[in-house]
Amino acid sequence: MSAATRVFMARLAGTQVFDPIGDEVGRVRDAVVLIRAKGAPRAVGLVVEVPGRRRVFLPLTRVTAIDAGQVISTGLLNMRRFEQRAMESLVLGELLDRTVRFTDGTGEAIVEDLSITRQRTGDWLVDQLFVRRKQAARGLSLRRRGETLVVPVDAVTGLAGSTQEQGAAKLLEAYEDLRPADLADVLHELGDTRRLEVASALDDERLADVLEELPEDDQVAIVSRLDSGRAADVLEAMQPDDAADLLNELPDEQAARLLELMEPEEAKDVRRLLSYDEDTAGGLMTTEPVILGPETSIATALAQIRKQDLPPALASMVFVARPPLETPTGRFLGVAHFQRLLREPPHASVGSVLDTDTEWLTPEAPVGRVTRLLAAYDLLALPVLDSEKRLLGAVSVDDVLDHILPDDWREHVDENLQEVPRG
Repeated sequence: MSAATRVFMARLAGTQVFDPIGDEVGRVRDAVVLIRAKGAPRAVGLVVEVPGRRRVFLPLTRVTAIDAGQVISTGLLNMRRFEQRAMESLVLGELLDRTVRFTDGTGEAIVEDLSITRQRTGDWLVDQLFVRRKQAARGLSLRRRGETLVVPVDAVTGLAGSTQEQGAAKLLEAYEDLRPADLADVLHELGDTRRLEVASALDDERLADVLEELPEDDQVAIVSRLDSGRAADVLEAMQPDDAADLLNELPDEQAARLLELMEPEEAKDVRRLLSYDEDTAGGLMTTEPVILGPETSIATALAQIRKQDLPPALASMVFVARPPLETPTGRFLGVAHFQRLLREPPHASVGSVLDTDTEWLTPEAPVGRVTRLLAAYDLLALPVLDSEKRLLGAVSVDDVLDHILPDDWREHVDENLQEVPRG
């Protein structure tokens, strides 16, 4: 083991994990500790994110070195998805931002970090806490934040649990580099109370992106416990089809109340989607694909599909129509495929490179027809048109997969893998 026998855990988040020959196998996303009735909490392993966004357990007994910017492990990782067990606590997910009380009666503090130290026995124990003392409200005090200090773990109580609301600033700071899908995985693994605390600390746009990646049960649990005004703001920030899917899972009275609280323009598309059966193209489509007029330059079209928040499937083509360009549009003209746009001069118009033979769907088309057309023509998205050939929206392959896969498919990806031993 490396000479660095004390490690502050918040600083370890995102650290690369290497195997003995120097190949990167993943990144540290959390650490697992056992909080015992007597004695210091014992650290038993790291939660490591490996390719494929899977989180696996790496026992500390298989860690040979923890140095600046890297963790060295022995041998291969067991690739079974990490599942938190009873009596285990996640350092970043559950212990940071927790309110603890000083045993000497001098007040309360917020845990901002904690250190683990390797003992002669080989065990890793939590020995110190980096905390920020809570300031009592004293009118217009200029000192906004309490002093920070490092204290022994036995100098406080309340680390094992608290009835008070727990903050999430340090957890989100540790995970600020995560994509929405990865952060959704983190939230999914947290307990119900902690999940809501973390979700509530996200801004509307970030929470909307994360909700779109969560299973429906988690979405409903979070939105149902948010203040109604905040929930409506988050729904406005979601893609209309995702917002409609979520509202479909809520009780009718609650869904109606949230729709009334949304801005009329934002609620209009969602109401339209809710009018279609969820097993049809209309129920699956998004009303916000990239829609351009035929005179738009290819350079502008490429700039539109480069937007970071555009799903890859919808970035595979632009939909070209006569004005108005908001759905329902004027007459639909065709699509311009991404690869074709790359081969043409930037100053040319998208109208000059149209594919006018693309298959299209009516909003009443059943999901079976949607999947057959996507597969038959190797497409990532299809236009949905009304009887007057106006573009209503587009169905993408990821929307179809989300619909036809079992609700719990994420939970069974690794069910055939071996059980993970834990110390």
